[in-house]
Order: sequence, then structure tokens, then C-alpha cells
Amino acid sequence: MKYSKTKKYFKLLCMLRWLRKNTKWLAKLLNYINPFNYIKKIDRYIIGKFIGTYFYSIILIISISIVFDVNENLAKFTTNNAPLRAIVFDYYANFVPYFANLFSPLFVFIAVIFFTSKLAGNSEVIAMLASGMSFKRLIRPYMISAAFIAGLNFYLGAYIIPQGTVVRHNFESLYKSKKRITTASNVQLQVGKGVIAYISQYDDKHRTGYGFSLDKFEDKKLVSHMTANVIKYDTISDSRYHWKAINYKIRTLKGMREQIKSGLEIDTVIMMEPMDLVFSKGQQETFTSPDLKRYISKQKDRGSGNVVQYEVEYHKRIASCFASFILTIIGVSLSARKRKGGMGLYLGIGLALSFSYILLQTVSATFAINANTPPMVAAWIPNILYAFIAYFCYRKAPN
Repeated sequence: MKYSKTKKYFKLLCMLRWLRKNTKWLAKLLNYINPFNYIKKIDRYIIGKFIGTYFYSIILIISISIVFDVNENLAKFTTNNAPLRAIVFDYYANFVPYFANLFSPLFVFIAVIFFTSKLAGNSEVIAMLASGMSFKRLIRPYMISAAFIAGLNFYLGAYIIPQGTVVRHNFESLYKSKKRITTASNVQLQVGKGVIAYISQYDDKHRTGYGFSLDKFEDKKLVSHMTANVIKYDTISDSRYHWKAINYKIRTLKGMREQIKSGLEIDTVIMMEPMDLVFSKGQQETFTSPDLKRYISKQKDRGSGNVVQYEVEYHKRIASCFASFILTIIGVSLSARKRKGGMGLYLGIGLALSFSYILLQTVSATFAINANTPPMVAAWIPNILYAFIAYFCYRKAPN
């Protein structure tokens, strides 16, 4: 016991001696990797302007969108007796972050164009460049701001917004459209290696299926066949994949012999869930990115072909974050030069590029779903194309 304590004290003493000898080296390393050493006063000024204008543009445009949405849906809310608390906290509290994140590239571009053109109009950009600052150095605080916005958008889009989208979709199905799909028929899927499940009719509202069968194959030979008149998902179970089969019959085949077992009710584990049986429009938006990745992997293992839109959504969340960098470079390059007659023409060009970027995102996603384009390629096509446009604008920017 005393030997082990002495050994620990000896190791601690050696560590303290090492730290004492290398204190200066560690201090230099920490000082070198400290990001705040690279952010000067001018950087803080531009970052503050960028972030502030970005959130200001979001508040302004989303407020207008809310007014139009209220005007369009007020009659539906009144007809369906939607409570005010649900309208505010279930619908609009999730409506705002969803559309703010969806059109974030546009807001980034508007913010960059707006405050950079104002800096250029006040000859502040000219003063910066005349002091010896290169255009490359001028873009640094813009890129820092774009990195912050991209990280924020990815975190919200991958983890926070999908949870709110579930609440918003539930509200819409109750008080707005009332078109939520809750039934499915003739559902067949692979729930394990060589295990095929079939449900004739499924009601998601009661989590109940009718006309159920489960076939198990080994070496392409049927070894087990289970049927049940009714199958119910166990919603109170502590673990997943628990089902109750009612009026079941299990046939087990062993060579030329057959064993039959039947009963009124049996608890069983089947590797499927209610969300695997009913697909609704926009369902991919309700998954967080880790859940989306697991779901795609699970559906591919089952041989399901209905995963393209989920793959597009997964890759689009990553690719859309890089739009902040691309549109920031385009915005700075177009608006940093002081021009007579104002920024009207270049603002129009920039807005056209932003809207065309969002349009191309939608078109490429549609091609991936309907034209068998690889989802990853479809998600990254807008970034690749507009990266060349950003590089061209950067080369033509003032130096």
C-alpha cells in the first residue's frame, strides 16, 4: 500500500518537473493556437456588423412571412378551433427557426451586401485597403462570421429543428391540413437477414396491423412461417421492436417434418417500428442527423428503395452550411467597391445568384429523387457550381 502511494507521488513529482521545464514552450504554444490573437479590432468591428445585420434581416423578413401566413391560415385556425397557445408555441415557435434555417444562405447574402456596401459608401473599405490591408485580409472576419453562422445552422438543422418540426407537423395535421397519412396497405419489408414481414392493412393511429405474416428463410429455404390476424405495437415497453400477435399460428419446418404452434396472444420481438410502415410527406425533416443516418442504414439493409429523399436530406444539411462561405465571398466581392449610382445593379445580381442557388438546391434534390442522381452528388452540385462563381467574383474584386 505504501509502495503504491510512493509510486503515485513520484509520478506526480516527475510531471511537475516536466511542466516546470517546459512552461515557456507550453505558453508559446497556447499563445500561438489562441484564436483571439488573430482577431483584431477591425475584425471585431466587421464581425459585429455582419452578425448583427444577419439577425436583423432574419427578424425583418420572417416577421413579414408570419403576417402573410397568419392572413392565409387564420380562417383554417378558426374553423378547426385551434387554441391560441398551440398556434403560438406549437406552430409559429417552430415555423420561425425552420424557415430561418432554410433561407439562411439568402439572409447571409443580404447581410453581407447591406453592410459592406454601406462601408464602401462611407469610404471605409478604401481606407482599409489604402492602409496596406489586402483584400484577402479583409475577408478574414467575414469568413469567421460565416463559420459561426454555418456551425449554428448545422447544429440547429441537425439536432434542434427536427424535433420542432414534429410538433409543427402534428399541429398542421390537427388544425390546418388534416391530411396526415395514418394507414398503409400491403406493406412488405425485410426486418432481418432472411426474415420478411408482411402486413395487409396497418392503422398508425392505433398502432395495429391486420393480416400479418412473418417468413424466415435459410439458404433460400423457408424454415418458419408465422401468421396472425392482428398485431399491435407495444407502446409501453421499455425497449423497442416489441409487438403483440393475436390469434397467431407458427409453422416450423425441419426437413420433411412440420411443427405447428398456435395461441390467442404472444409477445414477440420483430425488428420494425410504426415509422417503418407509414411514410408521410416531409417525414425526413423530422429526423435528427444521427437518427437519419441510422434510418438510412437500416432501410438499405432491408432492401428498401424509399431512402433517396432521406439521403438527400442528410447530405443537404451538410452541404447547405458551406453556402454561407460561398455567398459571403460573392457578396463581399460585389459590394466592396465604391460605385457611383449606388449598389442597385450589383444588389440585383447578387439576389439573383442567391435565389438561383436556392432554386438549384430544390431542382437537384428533385433530380436525385426522380432521375436516379446520386444523392450526395445532387446535394453538392450547387456548392460546386457556385464555388466557381465565387472564385471568379473574388478574382475581380478590388485589390
